[in-house]
Amino acid sequence: MKKKLRFLLSLTNDDNDYQVEQTSAARQAAGKLGVELQIVYAGNDGIVQSQQLLSGIHSTSAPRPDAILFEPAGSTAHPQVARAAADAGIGVVLLNSNADYISELRRSSHVPAFTITSNHEEIGRIQGQQLAALLPAGGIVLCIQGPPDSLAAKQRYTGLLETKSENVKLRVLKAHWTEASAHKTVGSFLRLSTSRDAHIAAVCAQDDSMAIGARKAFEECSELRKEWQKMPFLGCDGLPNTGQEWVRGKLLTATILIPPNAGQAIEMMVKAIANGMLPPERTFTVAKSFPTLEVLAQSTRARAASSS
Repeated sequence: MKKKLRFLLSLTNDDNDYQVEQTSAARQAAGKLGVELQIVYAGNDGIVQSQQLLSGIHSTSAPRPDAILFEPAGSTAHPQVARAAADAGIGVVLLNSNADYISELRRSSHVPAFTITSNHEEIGRIQGQQLAALLPAGGIVLCIQGPPDSLAAKQRYTGLLETKSENVKLRVLKAHWTEASAHKTVGSFLRLSTSRDAHIAAVCAQDDSMAIGARKAFEECSELRKEWQKMPFLGCDGLPNTGQEWVRGKLLTATILIPPNAGQAIEMMVKAIANGMLPPERTFTVAKSFPTLEVLAQSTRARAASSS
């Protein structure tokens, strides 16, 4: 009888819409392929995540997984965990990050090891292009970044700096990939007397939930009622029931469609185990603006014409 594969998936949290979609995509792929899937959540804590993964790798009370898949919750991509997995004959998939040890594992071990990730710098570049389309005259943009130890947040910010117009000036705040964290940090900013003189022209957040949290903070600030109602709010992830729906409902001006990749990662690992062939070391998913950059530019020109 053919052995049923067991995979362990660790995601950063369970209250971010992208991570929820990752969960759904993973379960769908596992169900289709007959994989026994265990999903754990790190609560945005890298230490917790390391312990979760090591517990699965070294388990004596339950069968060990055939592969671990994880999106790093902290500043490290857990090289010791990945090496421990490979030493135990367990495959390794790194989601939405990059690490030199993947190349090392591919050379030194006989288990599949690879990365599948969004191109975070390209996501940042798209957001910079969105701002250029929406703010041809420039202005001050409130930028809501993910946590400071997140590689994805750093790479998205790097990409944003590459394509934003020189006349777009960024004021950066940090949050934790959730609506509540962005609501809190933007609310604190708006309570500062200096924020009244900032004349914010737009808000761009590194995911849709943070963009919505920022919008709610502006809604609660009665002194800025006229300003925020005209202000573009930009997010990332663009999932069907959240980001895309929020754009259609005009809660957000634009988002970036970022397909979940946990399901694809499971499919690639199953295939690698079955045929013994390594997938590419790194696979990028493709992100795109929603609406398109052309539509955003057209809407900006139309508003300018109607107000002139």
